[in-house]
Amino acid sequence: MSISTKRGDTGETSLIGGKRVSKAHLRVEAYGTIDELISVMGFARSICENAEVRDRTKAIQRELFAVSAVVAAGPMKKAAKKAVKREAPPAVTKEMVDALTADVHEAEKIEGLLADWALPGGHAAAAAFDIARTTCRRAERQVVRLGEKGDRVPANVLAYLNRLSDLLWLFGRRLEKDAGVDGALRDGKHPGTGWSRAW
Repeated sequence: MSISTKRGDTGETSLIGGKRVSKAHLRVEAYGTIDELISVMGFARSICENAEVRDRTKAIQRELFAVSAVVAAGPMKKAAKKAVKREAPPAVTKEMVDALTADVHEAEKIEGLLADWALPGGHAAAAAFDIARTTCRRAERQVVRLGEKGDRVPANVLAYLNRLSDLLWLFGRRLEKDAGVDGALRDGKHPGTGWSRAW
């Protein structure tokens, strides 16, 4: 059995449940960006020297496959629901969001992590997590657009992505701190403004 089904050669793909949509559909953009996020996080993990951050990143990548599947399911008619019942995507639970929140609070206890905005690029793995963060924010925006268009937005997906982007930023800062890298945006010449608590 080949992965090349050729069914997408005309620019359409199937959602979970069988509905055919354009590959440019907002729902496809949303779960496609989550897929991209999983890969970017994989690269960040592959060059990360901190075992704790590496392990947590891997666990989150696994969760993101479930998040992606939930977004890819879309609204289904009763017949389609019955057909995929045995393989229905798992829910994105409040417990998953709470676990990320706990990770954020734990990282925030590390002295100096919230002292300033970061200027990405001082440390390779930290920069990779910064790219993952911006990819996560794009996925979040895609899901928001999907909801604003009137399509169903699964419960807790937005909260999960919002919390995850915070955690990815903190991972980057933690790796810089571990490596003794000063990734602060301000250098004395550019004092910044007061529009964020980090300034």
